[in-house]
Amino acid sequence: MEEVTNKTGQNLGIAALITAIITFVLAVIPCVGLIAIIPGIIAIVLASVGLSQAARNDAPRGVLIAGLIIAIIASLISISQVFVAGKIAQKADKWPNEIQNIINDVQDNVIRELEDANISIKVESDGETVEINTSTNKKDRENKLEDLEEDNTKKDDTIQMEK
Repeated sequence: MEEVTNKTGQNLGIAALITAIITFVLAVIPCVGLIAIIPGIIAIVLASVGLSQAARNDAPRGVLIAGLIIAIIASLISISQVFVAGKIAQKADKWPNEIQNIINDVQDNVIRELEDANISIKVESDGETVEINTSTNKKDRENKLEDLEEDNTKKDDTIQMEK
C-alpha cells in the first residue's frame, strides 16, 4: 500500500518561506530595512493561511512554521529600524553644529601636524651618501630668518665702519 501525503498548504509554505527570507535580507540592511515590513506582513499572512489549511487536513507544517518564524523575526528587525531611525531623526538637528566642530578640530590638527613636519631624504649610491633634512616647523624658520637678519645687519655695520 502506498501512503498518500497531503500537501495542503505546502505551496503557501514555500511562498511564505521565500518571502520571509527576502524580508530578512532586506531587514538587516540599514535604511532599506524600513521597507522590509511590507513583505514581512505578506509572509506572515501566507504562512498563517497555509498553517490553517494544513491543520484542517493534517498536512506537514515544517515549511510553514519556518516561514512564519523567519517572517516574524525579520519584521521585528524591520520595526526596530523604524525606532532607530526615529531616534536619529530626533537628534539630527544637533548634528550640523557638532559635525562642523569636528571638521574644524580635524582641520586644526592637520594644520598643526603639517607645521611641525620634518622631512628627511637619504640617498646612497656607490658608497656615497647624500642626506637632505628639512623642517616645516614655523618657529625654526622664523629663528633662522632672525639669525640671518642679525648676521646681515652686523655685516652692514662692519662695511660702514670700514668706509
